Amino acid sequence: QVQLVESGGGLVQPGGSLRLSCAASGNIFSINAMGWYRQAPGKQRELVADIRTGGSTNYADSVKGRFTISRDNAKNTVYLQMNSLKPEDTAVYYCNAEILGYRYGVYWGQGTQVTVSS
Repeated sequence: QVQLVESGGGLVQPGGSLRLSCAASGNIFSINAMGWYRQAPGKQRELVADIRTGGSTNYADSVKGRFTISRDNAKNTVYLQMNSLKPEDTAVYYCNAEILGYRYGVYWGQGTQVTVSS
């Protein structure tokens, strides 16, 4: 069974920084894409950023230049460095990964709250 466990959320003032981590564990043969999504109250879940095995990345326009996604393939872990945070970044952030274990599947973490407020 595969699990994704996130950490690093919290309360931060506007202009501040946070770093999210997400570690995949369980019966894992390989991981293709890993990414971060977010969902604010009353809004649909949206892609924040994703990263492929080879390192290519994709970002939402709203976070380009402020957020950086990276991954450590040896640790099956993806990170999201968030700088210059704005109140509109407030949301629950979810980790996502395409994993081949006993079977191929798309897995989600439980979510971590990020609140940007003074």
